[in-house]
Amino acid sequence: MSAGVVEEKARAHLVTDAPDGHRAIRVALRYDPAATGHSIRIAVPGSPGEVEWDLPRALLEKGLRTPAGTGSVQVWPCGRVQAVIEFHAENGVTVLQFDCVSLVRFLRRTYAAAATPATSSA
Repeated sequence: MSAGVVEEKARAHLVTDAPDGHRAIRVALRYDPAATGHSIRIAVPGSPGEVEWDLPRALLEKGLRTPAGTGSVQVWPCGRVQAVIEFHAENGVTVLQFDCVSLVRFLRRTYAAAATPATSSA
């Protein structure tokens, strides 16, 4: 893994209009400033593979405190301990509900990684 890359698995609830309503899933959070600038990639397991979305890191941070959005991505707090991320695509809407603590921990790791200077072996 290159310098500045942060990867973490997080538990989320996939919210659907199906009778069971919520389904717990494990999503992959990834921050790679060399590949995506200051965006975060969220990979959701699906069929036949993963579905991935990018959203600005600043949007995720703001959305933990107050409703925020840019185009096809909306983020808002849900009570005191949870946050919702909603992704709009041509084939529908995906809604994920997270515990804020896991998103805050991930964001802290991304800022720490960005503050750590890259070391090179000469």
